[in-house]
Amino acid sequence: MKTSVAKPLGFWMCVALVVGNMIGSGVFMLPASLAPYGWNAVIGWVVTIAGGLCLAFVFARLAKAFPKAGGPYAFTQEAFGRTAGFMVAWSYWISLWVGNAAIATGTVSYLSVFFPQIATVPGLHGGITVAMVWGLTALNCYGARSAGRLQVVTTILKLMPLLAVMILAFVVLAKTGGSTVTPLRMADLSAVGITSAATLTLWALLGLESATVPADKVHDPERTIPRATLVGTAFTGLIYLVVCSAVVLLTPAGMLEGSNAPFADFVGLYGGGDLRLVLAGFAAISAFGALNGWVLLQGELPYAMAKGGVFPAFLAKTSRRGTPVRAHILSSSLLTVLVLINYTKSMAELFTFIALLATAASLFTYLFCALAALRLQMRGRMDASVALTIVAIVAALYACWTLYGAGSQATLWGAVLLLIGLPIHLLMKRVAVVTAPE
Repeated sequence: MKTSVAKPLGFWMCVALVVGNMIGSGVFMLPASLAPYGWNAVIGWVVTIAGGLCLAFVFARLAKAFPKAGGPYAFTQEAFGRTAGFMVAWSYWISLWVGNAAIATGTVSYLSVFFPQIATVPGLHGGITVAMVWGLTALNCYGARSAGRLQVVTTILKLMPLLAVMILAFVVLAKTGGSTVTPLRMADLSAVGITSAATLTLWALLGLESATVPADKVHDPERTIPRATLVGTAFTGLIYLVVCSAVVLLTPAGMLEGSNAPFADFVGLYGGGDLRLVLAGFAAISAFGALNGWVLLQGELPYAMAKGGVFPAFLAKTSRRGTPVRAHILSSSLLTVLVLINYTKSMAELFTFIALLATAASLFTYLFCALAALRLQMRGRMDASVALTIVAIVAALYACWTLYGAGSQATLWGAVLLLIGLPIHLLMKRVAVVTAPE
């Protein structure tokens, strides 16, 4: 008996999914990484946000034309066929559960401010990380609406410290007349500095495509997903640009470089008092909310791939609530293995390694989706427009540029992830032929 399942994700839940997945744990550490770049970092943010908006526009138009579950997988398959669709989806799926390991690790690292034993007792941070992952997996298995409600709440909470920093920055500028701002010297600007800064900021924008993945659970997906994608990306980009630039330009570089809590240092410098615990608490909430949204996606993507016949059919089964429980369990199991085999690393080492791996995989996904928009227009599969063509070309060039900026190691990891999926795809095709009816 087929169960009729309501579509629980509306516009605001989709916006929260985009914003919540983009604002995770990374943004709270970015000012420390960007400190050496000064005004190069500001320009880097502008370039990254512009590239992100181009990608968001491409995803919005693709989602309007093909409001199918799977997002990048569905779009690439429509343009280039099942093999290309599988390869991109495979790489993207790995980036989801690998990236979730980084986000979960970041969440626990902020909790170590309150409970120092997490950082000192061997293996404790790994155990807590795994417990958190399975708690959110259970919530997402219970139903997308419950996960969506939690996403709205955590998104609102995670914006509070960012807005507080923004207000404090405006107060400082009003009092000092801008005398505390790092001076802009044209001699300090360079293409290398801007490229390096823009590459660092890319991690903070991953997730702009989030609303396209659970399309079959979105109310009125043809309208809701494009609007949520563009609104969420533009809003988050503006918050990032103002807040991170304010911290970088108003705080001495020597104080930020190597800082474990750059936002707390900024607030302490101009606001007085030690607000480290408050900032750490909100940072943990931010990462927790991002993890919830990404756990939703890491189950939805293999479910969509199974429905498309490129993943084992048992992953296409859903519960009575319409949730892909088996796909969630598979993804979280792989995530658990990754965390446990790396538990001897420090939290910072683990976060850096996994974030690099996830970013590399996502870059290939973005590139292929931009190319898919161009190909689908050429084949008359979606409405063609000069604006979409130009933006898709810019988005593809941006993806190539960020692959270059990410360095050879990140690009090599991304290529390896794609190649690992090829024999699995060939095996699935052989299984499909063997099991096909005569």
